[in-house]
Amino acid sequence: MKHPAVVNYAEEPHSVELRELEKPEIGPDEVLLAVAAVGVCGSDLHQWTSQHSWPVNYPVVLGHEFGGVIAEVGKNVSSWSEGDRVVSETAAVVDPDNPMTRRGLYNLDTTRKGFGYGVNGAMTPYVRVPARCLHAVPEGLALEKAALTEPCCVAYNATIKNTRIEPGDRVLVLGPGTIGILCAAMARQAGAEVAIAGLPQDAGRLEIARTYGCETIIGDALPWALERDGLGADVVIDAAGVSPTLKVAIDAVRPAGWITKVGWGPKPLDFNIDPLVQKNVTLQGSFSHYWPIWERVLALLASGQLDVDPIIGGQWSLGEWETAFSKMHHGEVVKSVLIPSA
Repeated sequence: MKHPAVVNYAEEPHSVELRELEKPEIGPDEVLLAVAAVGVCGSDLHQWTSQHSWPVNYPVVLGHEFGGVIAEVGKNVSSWSEGDRVVSETAAVVDPDNPMTRRGLYNLDTTRKGFGYGVNGAMTPYVRVPARCLHAVPEGLALEKAALTEPCCVAYNATIKNTRIEPGDRVLVLGPGTIGILCAAMARQAGAEVAIAGLPQDAGRLEIARTYGCETIIGDALPWALERDGLGADVVIDAAGVSPTLKVAIDAVRPAGWITKVGWGPKPLDFNIDPLVQKNVTLQGSFSHYWPIWERVLALLASGQLDVDPIIGGQWSLGEWETAFSKMHHGEVVKSVLIPSA
């Protein structure tokens, strides 16, 4: 029996369409997951508009932020059962012998392939998932919220694991998309004073950031960074990724401060980065996540310490995927969620 799927079929812009695909067949170490909800990520939009900077295995079903109920288990799978509510990590294919995988940092395995670009993702009613990728969804946490564990993990890794934040720090976040807002929320969890900056067209999303206890800035963020003592922000998180925001980060960070870049940008830099040397600044990249981060984020979501309700702009069926994509692309909502069963 065939099922609908949102497929990115070629590199040219807007090469995404709804297609009918056969239900996946699972291997011995996999489960078949009935997808309850799948978030639309900025990277899905970048593949849709062909503004991505990573290789894509065309044609591929989009979607890597997802949760659901196990419909079938492979013969070697003993730790999961049909009916279990789960979410899945994104590292669909990793090399167990890769040195980074052996360190537990399989997110940095250079041969890694993720859902939605390397293998078929979850914008479809059923997806095959390696059992090692699964995490149990705590009782009481709705699957529509649990499906957003993945972007929360990206923000946790960028803000908590890969950034030196101490209570009382001034943290400036550049870019009020999903990841930027969640990074700001995580920095607040760490006890920082946080401001998030965007452009005039980001006013609606900046208002959502306010619900996480953040100050908001439209336009020039430098005055806020210099406000305390004239030296700059302790930490700047670049969640926009484009060259101009990295320059803002370098200008706004204080000497011996910290910049974490989590946003992607395919264009080369067109400015001098010598101020990084002069200021003795740490520039840190952050990519993806790994097992313990997922367990911590699920605990935060289940306890209510982290609430994703404010960023969810609506739910749409697979047939309405283009509306869901467009609303995010044009900044009308922070996060669109697709419901495959709708």
